[in-house]
Amino acid sequence: MTGAGKRITGPKGAPLVGVFPQMKRDALGFFERTAAEHGGVALLDFGLKKIYLVTAPDCIQHVLLDNDRNYVRGRSVDSARLLLGNGLAMNNGESWLRQRRLMQPAFHRQRVARFARLITDLTDETAEGWRREAAAGRTVDVADEMTKLTLRIVVKSLFSEDIRDRLDELSEAFDVAQHFIYWHGRNPLALPLRVPTPANRAFLRARRRLDEIVFDLIRERRVRDARTDDLLDMLLAARDEETGQGMDDRQVRDEVMTVFFAGHETTMTMLTWAWYVLASVPEAERDLQAELGSVLNGRPPVIADLPKLGYTERMLQETMRLYSPTWIFAREAVADDVVCGYPIERGASLLISPYVTHRSAAWWPDPQRFDPERFTAERAKGRHRFAYVPFGGGPHLCIGREFALMEARLIMATLAQRYRLERVAQGPVAMTPQVTLRPKGGMPMTIHSR
Repeated sequence: MTGAGKRITGPKGAPLVGVFPQMKRDALGFFERTAAEHGGVALLDFGLKKIYLVTAPDCIQHVLLDNDRNYVRGRSVDSARLLLGNGLAMNNGESWLRQRRLMQPAFHRQRVARFARLITDLTDETAEGWRREAAAGRTVDVADEMTKLTLRIVVKSLFSEDIRDRLDELSEAFDVAQHFIYWHGRNPLALPLRVPTPANRAFLRARRRLDEIVFDLIRERRVRDARTDDLLDMLLAARDEETGQGMDDRQVRDEVMTVFFAGHETTMTMLTWAWYVLASVPEAERDLQAELGSVLNGRPPVIADLPKLGYTERMLQETMRLYSPTWIFAREAVADDVVCGYPIERGASLLISPYVTHRSAAWWPDPQRFDPERFTAERAKGRHRFAYVPFGGGPHLCIGREFALMEARLIMATLAQRYRLERVAQGPVAMTPQVTLRPKGGMPMTIHSR
């Protein structure tokens, strides 16, 4: 970090509304241009509010690691809290640390590995459905297919039971809720929930239904004698090492909702873009098939295969570089600070955009090109570790990272060796930056058996 006093610049905005109209028209392009023209810390004028865009790896490291206690999840996540409550992803300070300690054992690598068979079994069921679709020559929306699969995986990982009879209801309610919180977070004129607008009423209905389902499952589990060793059991059994206290039903609900969101939305998005890449980059398809054929030779993958599926992992890493599911997240400064020589005042909001950092030529040569070999040990040597932050970084690194990477590799290895997917439309697919970075209009594809 250099000395204080650098002047922070940013794009020129309109009176009263600042740069909000520019961001609304094209958020991804706007943030990329801002970083390219104004550097690793840029000022965004939103009229009455000013926000800093942080995209240089050393500046991101300062915020997420070197001085992480000064940067909390502040008002920027108030909208998400309407759905996720006070779950780990919304929490700060000592309360966050306590929750992290309570939850960490449930996401230890050895415990996560126990869900591998569940993932491949449910993926096999998707594969069987794809066999029928391929035979009929029908088009499917792969984004929808990955949503259904990852949703079933996270539900069964959490609750053991395959609550298929409530899955559509759960998915629909969650979709309504997450679209609302994204809209609410971007709309400075959004009215409080107590005002009965159509959007508020729809969100409250969806949240109420989600709560009914989740609290019912928690209550049922509290009175059940037998343990199932799913994630819900682990959360209910968790005890603070210092106090011996566990979580009450409300806290368990908030953590379940957080895992539910992160456990299917982000993985679904990653996998959808991976299928897009395989259908668009022939070399990626060729190299993936060569590895799957060599390692698996047609059999289902197991957890012991993952270290041998190096190209599969690199292909998914490169997919997340170009299409990072978590394309942006926010922090708020607790006290005055200096980030890479730029003064940041107390209470300031900061935006960190993995999407922008991952696509910057300053950190990634030929950044628009899909090249999984960037993630070989040799090529990665010397690269700033905060140039790649799809799961965040520092103490708040996503607790579900190991689960997500295991799940994505097992799903891809199971399905890609049996099917080839072909895009219906040609040309690039537009990206829609919502809660995650989704493909605009879904991902319609045809399935072909190998």
